[in-house]
Amino acid sequence: MEKEKILEKFRRFLKLERGLSENTVEAYLRDVTLLFGYVSQKLNDKAINQIVYHDLIGFLIHLTELGIAASSQARIISGIRSFYEFLTLEKLADADPTELLELPQQARKLPDILSLNEILAMINAIDRSKPEGERNAAMLETLYGSGLRVSELVGLKISNLYLEDEFVKVTGKGSKERLVPLSPPSIKLIKNYITNVRVHSLVAKGSEDTIFLSNRGKAISRVMVFLIIRKLARLVGINKSISPHSFRHSFATHLVENGADLRVVQELLGHVSITTTEIYTHLDKTFLRETIEKYLYKPKPYKV
Repeated sequence: MEKEKILEKFRRFLKLERGLSENTVEAYLRDVTLLFGYVSQKLNDKAINQIVYHDLIGFLIHLTELGIAASSQARIISGIRSFYEFLTLEKLADADPTELLELPQQARKLPDILSLNEILAMINAIDRSKPEGERNAAMLETLYGSGLRVSELVGLKISNLYLEDEFVKVTGKGSKERLVPLSPPSIKLIKNYITNVRVHSLVAKGSEDTIFLSNRGKAISRVMVFLIIRKLARLVGINKSISPHSFRHSFATHLVENGADLRVVQELLGHVSITTTEIYTHLDKTFLRETIEKYLYKPKPYKV
């Protein structure tokens, strides 16, 4: 079968049977196109259903030589695995050469965290005399107080606010919804922004239910949130490399350092796997030692 026809069938498989988003589908198609290019250049256009494990090892070496990072290689392998799953299901290949393929080791780089005092300093540095100041204070407090992704923050809806119950419904990755607690300061600032500022703001068509608006009346962009945070960090003299994600990381780290169960943090962050949540447990040796002393060597009653 021609490569173009295979790719088109693969596209339909990803969209209809796997239910993947358009962006993910396009990424997987690019991954397979990369493999096709390698097979054409290095393997004399070997039939794609004749590719074996050692051919794929050569492909990974090729990616490394191109300077592609381990994290990107892991994503490419994910696309290739889906491709061979499709080929075997469609009986276009007798075997799956990706079965023994291991993901490249990835360095887990943690973003800088902010102390509570640094977060408070940034929020207190906001000029609340300006309308956007009330919005910015509410956004930063909500970012930290609920551990939201910036994409979740800018997508918050008024209709999903349950302020009396101190919760907000959040749409996270993969369009998955979850209820996230709101801190008392967040509730106070959100109420103030909606009641005293947003009600007087221009609201563009289609943004009537969006909480945080830009000056043009549309949902504030992720880039704008990043710029606001970077400006405030400079203003209060914070020299760390921070972003909106630093607030989320700080939220999770502070919870764990204060004794929160990792499974609870996982639920709050909306992580599917506990392994992902473990990235946020950036704990110092003192805290780890104190935890061992508290729970491992805690005296227990001795029964005679």
